[in-house]
Amino acid sequence: MHELNTALRNFFAWTAWSMEKPPAYGAFHLVFTFVGLAVSILAARMLRKIGDRGNRILLISCGVFLLVCEVYKQLFYYYYIGDEHYQWWIFPFQMCSVPMYLCIIAPLLKPGKVQQAMYNFMMLYNLLGGFMAFVEPSGIVHEYWTLTLHAFIWHMSLVFIGLYLAISNRGGKQMEDYRSASYTFVALCVIAFCINLALREVSGGSVNMFFVGPSNSSLIVFKQISEAAGWYVSTLLYIPVVCLGSFLIFLPFHLYHKKRTAVTA
Repeated sequence: MHELNTALRNFFAWTAWSMEKPPAYGAFHLVFTFVGLAVSILAARMLRKIGDRGNRILLISCGVFLLVCEVYKQLFYYYYIGDEHYQWWIFPFQMCSVPMYLCIIAPLLKPGKVQQAMYNFMMLYNLLGGFMAFVEPSGIVHEYWTLTLHAFIWHMSLVFIGLYLAISNRGGKQMEDYRSASYTFVALCVIAFCINLALREVSGGSVNMFFVGPSNSSLIVFKQISEAAGWYVSTLLYIPVVCLGSFLIFLPFHLYHKKRTAVTA
């Protein structure tokens, strides 16, 4: 066991290639964002007509890819940054972590309300989360190449998954789709809050999944609100704001589907 730990420690130390954090809206950020968006849109359009079997293979492959990336990140933080101490604040249950699970679970479920709610959530809320990470990139730039590339590729993967589900008409068409996605989001917020409470003592309060408390939010704007008025005020504002952002993502897809349906009727 000691030999394995030594080998892993050496491996992650070898992959700790230092870099200067890319500035927001600098060359690295802008090139990756626009090229990534173009590739995501093109790939989503090319894959829009695949059947159910192809859909399962695609989403499960995305889930496995995200899982492998997350295992690397967790081990990097454990062996290199944490010096063999687990970094509780990166516990993998943030809103942008959820597709790692849903991409594997949802395709294996029988078609129905639960599967559809998962698709709708990934299309609307994770597309929002992935997109916003590039609008405000402070959370995805790091001092190491591997962590920065991990964060950029991860969030662009969420953009691709959301666009694919939208363009292939697997989610986000009707108001019921938006409601089911929002119910899923709220349910996940409750689970995240329970995780935060359960891990509060062992993590020293550093765990704040979904940024819903009881620790103060680290998100821009909501950090200031939680410090000034308390985490509960921040959370009560944060949840409806995220729901509103998701609705703005939903609206153009809904209107396009409604217009297309009216033309073909």
